Amino acid sequence: MRPPRTPAPAGAVTGEPYATGDQGDGTYRNPVLAADWSDPDVVRVGEDYYLTASSFGRAPGLPLLHSRDLVNWTLVGHALEHLEPAAAFAEPRHDSGVWAPSLRHHDGRFWIFWGDPDHGVFQVNAPSVRGPWTPPHLVKAGLGLIDACPLWDEESGEAYLVHALAKSRAGVNNRLVGHRMSPDGTKVLDEGRVLVDADRIPGWFTLEGPKAYRHGGWFWILAPAGGVATGWQGAFRSRSFFGPYEERTVLAQGDTDVNGPHQGGWVRTQRGEDWFLHFQQSGAHGRLVHLQPMRWDTDGWPVLGDGGAPVRVHRKPDLPEQPPARPAVDDTFPGGRFGRQWQWTANPAEGWASQHAGDGLRLGCVRTDRLGDLRTVPHVLTQRLPAGARGVEVGLRLDSGAPGSRAGLVVLGDAYAWIGLERARDGTARLVHRFAPAGADRERDAAHSRPVSGDRVLLRIEVTADARCRFSYAPDDGDGTGPSGEGRPVPLGPEFAATPWRWVGALLGLFAGAPEGAGHAGTAVFSDFRVTPA
Repeated sequence: MRPPRTPAPAGAVTGEPYATGDQGDGTYRNPVLAADWSDPDVVRVGEDYYLTASSFGRAPGLPLLHSRDLVNWTLVGHALEHLEPAAAFAEPRHDSGVWAPSLRHHDGRFWIFWGDPDHGVFQVNAPSVRGPWTPPHLVKAGLGLIDACPLWDEESGEAYLVHALAKSRAGVNNRLVGHRMSPDGTKVLDEGRVLVDADRIPGWFTLEGPKAYRHGGWFWILAPAGGVATGWQGAFRSRSFFGPYEERTVLAQGDTDVNGPHQGGWVRTQRGEDWFLHFQQSGAHGRLVHLQPMRWDTDGWPVLGDGGAPVRVHRKPDLPEQPPARPAVDDTFPGGRFGRQWQWTANPAEGWASQHAGDGLRLGCVRTDRLGDLRTVPHVLTQRLPAGARGVEVGLRLDSGAPGSRAGLVVLGDAYAWIGLERARDGTARLVHRFAPAGADRERDAAHSRPVSGDRVLLRIEVTADARCRFSYAPDDGDGTGPSGEGRPVPLGPEFAATPWRWVGALLGLFAGAPEGAGHAGTAVFSDFRVTPA
């Protein structure tokens, strides 16, 4: 039967957000990753733990995180420099691309499989998590093939692949499909068959996100159902990969405040403990990652959390103590280079950013006729909006003299708002604030603007716990005070409620652009991007 649960308020960030889950006293508090690391999967290699997550249509894709204690994580790179097919991702496709990857270590190599709902199942592999990673290889073509996971059975030498189905493309969902796969991971060897048809399980719907394992003489598939906001985590087991499978609910909200504990991965530590990482949907902040203890009951079934309910606070894994850490958010852009946390909203092209001798991010004011809707612009450089953010600031200098050229700081989602500089026809720079509601195809005409002296400004956003944003600016005369100077912030525009995309949390973004036909459009330089935690 469908497990009971108490839904959280729509869009709520349940619990108190933390930059790192490590409480410094031998315990941790969820989420351990307080940002949108959607659909996480995890693997251990020796004493190191690695995690990847969905990256959808952003590039580079397939983020790679590292930890030694499953609580403190850093971002060490990406496995996918460009999305394939390249032509399909020359423009933003915010809810397409890389869905729910699976990370494995086999035969001395790292492997990542994922489903692209419009093209099929892909994989990349590498001898080290830092690469070099192979180009994407299409394992199985087709529409609606999502959430792919390989399984190399060390007992039999057979290789398998399991995936879910997206109803929007395949016309059906709530099923898990399995294949025999070539041991080199390059192709499936049969037409596939349905391993689990959840339409036949009372109360189950939207079964997806399978992760396959071999344990205790059983084939296991851990997979969520019931939808990301209100669902639960299921476990399926069979003596044969092709079934029949029996099922059990192993993690559900119950009377906790962790709504819809959703898909993730199981990992066993070098000291024999079992842990499970999964996500929780939290409104505009996206899908935050939680860590749950895991054990096996007397019947051989996994038990996650506290008797099947998510934990908020728990003792840390029995692993060597590590310093507190979280994926980077701040950036000084040394030499014009941006950090690993940044992703373009499409495959990047020449001229979007340039390296140079000094500090600061130099973005080209790319000519486009789509500046009125930043959701359709590919040259927006983005990173996740962390749940613990209370302020965002960045310095901006507009070096373009082209009329209509602009650059700024945006909170990008299904609705978006930005603040920045725009070059007026008389050559002066104006401070502007604009926004576009969800469903609208352009920004609203009634922009808030005011003149500024010079071409430099400090842009600021104050962010509340429920992701409401208040935009302001302060003078930046280039005297070296930078974003931490004493300039008094001047509010501009109304409060804006950040919104997620269909599958993605809201993003922080930097952009520069100019109207079509603007001639040589010049550049914009951003400096000292900083996020202030709560």
